[in-house]
Amino acid sequence: MKVLIVDDEKLARDRLRELLTEIGGHTIVGEAMNGNEAVERTAEMRPDVLLMDIRMPGMDGLEAAMHLMGLENPPSVIFTTAYDQHALHAFEVNAVDYLLKPIRKERLSMALEKAHKLTLKQLQQINQAQEQPSARTHISVHLRGNIRLVPVQDILYFMADSKYVTVRTPAEEHLIEDSLVNLEKEFGEKAFLRIHRNALVATGYIKGIEKSPGGTWQVSLKGLDRKLDVSRRHAASVRRWARH
Repeated sequence: MKVLIVDDEKLARDRLRELLTEIGGHTIVGEAMNGNEAVERTAEMRPDVLLMDIRMPGMDGLEAAMHLMGLENPPSVIFTTAYDQHALHAFEVNAVDYLLKPIRKERLSMALEKAHKLTLKQLQQINQAQEQPSARTHISVHLRGNIRLVPVQDILYFMADSKYVTVRTPAEEHLIEDSLVNLEKEFGEKAFLRIHRNALVATGYIKGIEKSPGGTWQVSLKGLDRKLDVSRRHAASVRRWARH
């Protein structure tokens, strides 16, 4: 079985390497130090299983696993963690395998034997069960079987059209299968403001709000030539936001 080790601490990665060598029968295809690297190396190396830490700087293990669900053939994931027993309850009720640090050889061997695929629903439920559910740091775009990670901080707006949502950055745009309702709930009004039933704009990129020659309100964004229409329904809340 091909294994990718993901942990921001070198000692933890070295420990897993030693244990895997002692157990035998597995090939370590590489290492990653955070969630971003885990997603990139999985797409490149196609491991069968990830041994992945949960708490890492930048993108954590839970978010990385969610992005990996979009692969045509996602790997199995075994989380390694120093979480306390209370926090681990969410993993247990969702039947997600984890190894509590310090990791023992026997426990690792058992986990590898029964390594199984996770579902997006399991991971979302675990995230929601945390005291402070975390919003994604990246949006994953699927291109010909690979994953492209778009930093949320680079996104100008989300715009819905039929069953797809356009993700626009200053340089490019992508289509994702998500809903504005879910995105609005996840990121909240601090980061994205609803200006229309089909549009959420990044508050950090709003340059100004003005009236068009036709008398409707429009939003101008940094890094974007076109102005976006504000619907009558959302005009009052957008103007309220602008006054704060």
